Amino acid sequence: MTSSAQASFVKNCEDIDELQQVFADVTAASPGRRRRLGAIHKSAVVLLTAFWEAYCEDIAAEALQHLVTHAPAARALPLELRKQVAKDLADDQDILAAWKLADDGWRSVLVSRLETLQEARNRKLNTPNARQIDDFFHRTLGIEKISDSWHWTNMNAQRAAEKLDEYLIVRHEVAHRGNAAFTIWQYDVNEYYNHVWRLVERTAAEIAGMLTGATGVSPWPDEAVDGGEDT
Repeated sequence: MTSSAQASFVKNCEDIDELQQVFADVTAASPGRRRRLGAIHKSAVVLLTAFWEAYCEDIAAEALQHLVTHAPAARALPLELRKQVAKDLADDQDILAAWKLADDGWRSVLVSRLETLQEARNRKLNTPNARQIDDFFHRTLGIEKISDSWHWTNMNAQRAAEKLDEYLIVRHEVAHRGNAAFTIWQYDVNEYYNHVWRLVERTAAEIAGMLTGATGVSPWPDEAVDGGEDT
């Protein structure tokens, strides 16, 4: 069983698969057109970036809902999340803001806080690189540096974050320069595709562990942790 966020990501990626199949079909019928089909690869890069961003937003919302539903009390929430909520309330102009946490009020605070953060994200998280994703999950879930969990066989966390950022530079060039952007090959798309899949898996595993520790309830009980080779 996977998270709804991951299921949506998988479904979205069918568009990437279709683009890749179109490229394969056209080049098989007319090999000479391979160099003139770069727009397909550029489209795949732009879409994949959007799907990665959407996944991060979706899993944050799903995780917060799990905390709201299953955390026995506010003190069970991750310490960093409690600090973030306390900071938000300290900045609130309403002198009675702290009373919003009374009894089970903290549950409503978490839900409304996510809506506020999503609005802020729509203005700020237009480049879902490692730094911004770290900041997003720190503010929403209290996970200090989720990119530290992005490691697997033959890939350490620092390099995984750097690799994501390098692909996002490519996406930026494509989105803002169009045909003037440098050439993207099928190999580049495959590398980016596989890398984002790994990030999704490791992000899910890290969040699942946090949620289980906070609530005693596993959010995705059959979630597999992939530790295979980097491709």
